[in-house]
Amino acid sequence: MTRADRREPREAVPQFGLVCITASETVRFRSMTRTRLRSLAPREQRAALDRLYRENLARFRAAIDFCAGRRLPLYRIPSNLFPFADTPLGAARLRRLRPLIGAEGRRATALGIRLVAHPDQYVVLNSDDPTVIANSISILELHGRLMDDLFQPRSSWAAIQIHGGKSDRAALLVRTIKRLEPKIRNRLALENDERAYGAQAILEICRQTGCPMVFDAHHHLVHERLRSYHDPTLATMLAAARSTWPNPEWQLTHLSNGANSLHDPRHSDFISSFPRSFGRAPWIEIEAKQKEAAIERLRRQWTSLKAAS
Repeated sequence: MTRADRREPREAVPQFGLVCITASETVRFRSMTRTRLRSLAPREQRAALDRLYRENLARFRAAIDFCAGRRLPLYRIPSNLFPFADTPLGAARLRRLRPLIGAEGRRATALGIRLVAHPDQYVVLNSDDPTVIANSISILELHGRLMDDLFQPRSSWAAIQIHGGKSDRAALLVRTIKRLEPKIRNRLALENDERAYGAQAILEICRQTGCPMVFDAHHHLVHERLRSYHDPTLATMLAAARSTWPNPEWQLTHLSNGANSLHDPRHSDFISSFPRSFGRAPWIEIEAKQKEAAIERLRRQWTSLKAAS
């Protein structure tokens, strides 16, 4: 039985999650361009990646400490935690760090922090180009390997979230997902978006593949051009998405508002409105620009906002 299975019944306020970095400089990660790496001699490349990986691992540790200190039980791992991990050089450097990576994963679990991931937009499992599909699978394999190294379960508790990809290619998406290795497929979750795959379309794909659905309320509002978060379809879709999770208490959702208008796809600094039904969402990743400040404000205002929304 995992720690997730032993969780106490959730509080009235959902479990809020931090997405990758903080609005302050407290949690930030280093990176390096491929041009810069290739400009170095082989020995310097190895040394540079060693430093980069160790520094980012230390910053990952700081992110876990930050979440523990702020009572944030969910953390989305940044996609670029270990740049160049898709190269032989990067993979070799990471193998040397596996014991340290594993220790941090076990520590996060001991602190009650759920770890999830959301690979970048280059993951398209239903592209017309087989090379793009192969590269997308490689990216997912990297995330699956990292979750394994962090000693996270091969289940949707450690969700790897992606969008549907290329529009009008649902059948190809289903076929590709069914061919994925268990370390990826068993963690994979699909999120609706505001353009190619609305909530109903992703729901059907989730039912065909057995992947849970991550319901994003703002994407749904924009896709359907809804007039407010009062629209009953938000509650309907939240409930439908919940039915796709192997454990309903693991259901993961996303919450954001438009930056300058109701249907603006860009994220606002804070959350000022949300569906009443999200009071029943057990886990919510807060996709607001002000990150931890937005979460703290939302916590303080939760009761009044829930009543007003």
